[in-house]
Amino acid sequence: MTGPTILWLRRDLRLADQAALVAACAAGPVVPVYVLDDETPAHRAMGGASRWWLHHSLARLDAALQARGSRLILRKGRSEAVLAALAEETGAREVYGLHHYEPWWRNAERAVAKALTLHLHHGNYLAPPGSVLTGSGTPFKIYTPFWRALQQQQLPPPAPLPAPDTIPAPASWPASDRLEDWHLLPTKPDWAEGFRAEWSPGEAGALDRLEQFAGRTARYADRRNLPAVEGTSRLSPHLAFGEISPATIWHRVARAGGSTGTFLGELGWRDYAQNVILALPGYGASNAKAEFDGLHWRSGAEAEADLAAWQQGRTGYPIVDAGMRQLWHSGWMHNRVRMIVASFLIKHLLIDWRRGEQWFWDTLLDADYGQNAVNWQWSAGTGVDANMFVRIMAPLSQSDKFDAGEYIRAWVPELAHLPGAAIHDSPLPVRGYPKKLIGHAEGRARALAAWAELKERV
Repeated sequence: MTGPTILWLRRDLRLADQAALVAACAAGPVVPVYVLDDETPAHRAMGGASRWWLHHSLARLDAALQARGSRLILRKGRSEAVLAALAEETGAREVYGLHHYEPWWRNAERAVAKALTLHLHHGNYLAPPGSVLTGSGTPFKIYTPFWRALQQQQLPPPAPLPAPDTIPAPASWPASDRLEDWHLLPTKPDWAEGFRAEWSPGEAGALDRLEQFAGRTARYADRRNLPAVEGTSRLSPHLAFGEISPATIWHRVARAGGSTGTFLGELGWRDYAQNVILALPGYGASNAKAEFDGLHWRSGAEAEADLAAWQQGRTGYPIVDAGMRQLWHSGWMHNRVRMIVASFLIKHLLIDWRRGEQWFWDTLLDADYGQNAVNWQWSAGTGVDANMFVRIMAPLSQSDKFDAGEYIRAWVPELAHLPGAAIHDSPLPVRGYPKKLIGHAEGRARALAAWAELKERV
């Protein structure tokens, strides 16, 4: 009797539009497995927020598999070693999975392919990363021409595949770890209360979120920059864990009308980020523009104290503090506010963008190597497609421009009593609320001086 196949799950925790699952089912009995591999990514192992989401996503995926006559096997360790051992136990020789483009997963795929027959399929992006090229056959560096070419060459994506009604099971199941024994959930202290109130991980939660968003997609362009209203999709954590495919989102949203094109362009930015890390695997740790290697970022005790204040939402800038507190409480931050807090850390505090990227990696439920790295390098001006370093966001005017008053009142209760424009920048000290770490003009001048000093040396 032919042995079963292994379905290797990573950031693709869904049954619908899951090409690897479809192929594995066609080949015979399937052993779905998730490997908790902290060794292969090393310092890029999942942060605390992502682990909370992972626990619930795996639990719901196992329930969905069991409803189809299957189950989820959990193992822990280095991916190639775990899969080789599982193959030995079950008699499997073939492994099915979706392509992943983070450098550590590409290394793992090569290692697995040396020991087993590995079949990788596409399905986590609108188009396979690396497939959209310039006329000269090279990767795009700039988003706008990339997005134009992506639309012309490969969109719309193929219609999503339905989830199989049944999944063929092996004659006997291998042993599995208990999810609870992985200790993915925080306990002492349990800092995830806000997560539970706002999120429903899993494929069903992703589809519910998509339906909620589809009803307001028509006004996306008008509302996406307003932190105080529910204008964004909030699909990013579900996409980060692959609980829903971009093709599923595309085909549901594209027919909604209104400003859907703006939102679909954001899905295109996600594809663009994966193409960047495919071409430049070290993008999360290295400046894309080498000239920035000589920029004198602040360091020492004062800079570390400023970093801690930024992390805790105690900078004295209401919009910045609201964003950082929202992040800590909910594991998510509004996109416009992400830009503001990143610019503040980099420009006003003159702290290396990598410190912010690392903090987001640990605290975001939607932590994604490609997007996180590309977005931080965009803000820093260090990326292949980036904002200029000398363009410095003014957080106080950004707060007013995007009508963030109610957003600040929700997340910075010390200021909730302030009327009108005072919520953005109180003219008088407020008891219990810190003074500004640095004035806007002073912070801007310090950043520009650092830039000028760099330009003199390069």
